[in-house]
Amino acid sequence: MPVTVADLPDFIDIIDVRSPGEFAEDHIPGAINLPVLDDAERERVGTLYKQVSSFEAKKVGAALVSRNIAEHLDAWFADKPKSYRPLVYCWRGGSRSGALTHILQKIGFGAAQLDGGYKAYRRHVVAELARLPALFGYRVVCGPTGSGKSRLLQALANEGAQVLDLEALAVHRGSLLGALPGQAQPSQKSFESAIWFALSRFDAARPVFVESESKKIGALRVPDALITAMRASACLRLEVPLAARVQLLTEDYMHFLHDPETINRQLGYLTELRGSETIAAWQALADARAWPELVATLLDQHYDPTYSKSLAKNYAASPSDQAFHTDDLSIGGLQKLARAILAAA
Repeated sequence: MPVTVADLPDFIDIIDVRSPGEFAEDHIPGAINLPVLDDAERERVGTLYKQVSSFEAKKVGAALVSRNIAEHLDAWFADKPKSYRPLVYCWRGGSRSGALTHILQKIGFGAAQLDGGYKAYRRHVVAELARLPALFGYRVVCGPTGSGKSRLLQALANEGAQVLDLEALAVHRGSLLGALPGQAQPSQKSFESAIWFALSRFDAARPVFVESESKKIGALRVPDALITAMRASACLRLEVPLAARVQLLTEDYMHFLHDPETINRQLGYLTELRGSETIAAWQALADARAWPELVATLLDQHYDPTYSKSLAKNYAASPSDQAFHTDDLSIGGLQKLARAILAAA
């Protein structure tokens, strides 16, 4: 009987035998990459297939696959018991995964091959991301920049709440200065896989807490069905004094605040929107390392007006909304706030 994407929870180990490049773009969450062809080998075999013949490609490919599988048998599979039962997949569920699955089965392992491979998995994710978001009731955390929304989501998760932290999954804070130092964003497909994986494990009878995101987080797009469901949901509106917000942002963006050149380059992208005179004034504050003044000015002149306009359009106030005030954005303060939110819910 074919093993399908619906059977994924039945397997402790899921083995992706595609090349490292294919794996890096996207893979089944939790999968282990044991490539039977690396990127250069895959390109070599593909070139032979196109330019010479499928026979020559298969002959060279078989030798490469055999050597790579032998290495994996010595390294990964050497200490596995006979009861070991991994699920193996490649691009289409064809030769690459078939080769490893066949050898593992001949050894005596209960290995299985994913029918349709990664392509079947990807079709499943796309279909589920059109269906799953509508099944949940969301509590959208709203609040101006610096009000601790991301930290509050973590506090809620620590209290056992269901949390969908899209910025964490996107590896980006969602603003002009939101790129995380030394960390690239995942691919769009990988981002969608992470969202699917989170949603597929939530209980539809319990609320899901999420931040009031826009359609894009950095370079990544939030799935349409999810953003639609979020915008139709009740909001938790945070009211936080300016001083507390400035302090939090100074902590969270410390990597920028020691690099005036980078922050000034990013601010330059706002020239068309805010005008050269305003940008020059902001850049002068950065050059002077007047960080609290710069943060407060950016909030007052750019972030707060932009966020208010976006909120009014996308997360308009409704009678079901709840407001929570705090001036304590410390770990303890947000933990207290999270408990109050959950008690009110």
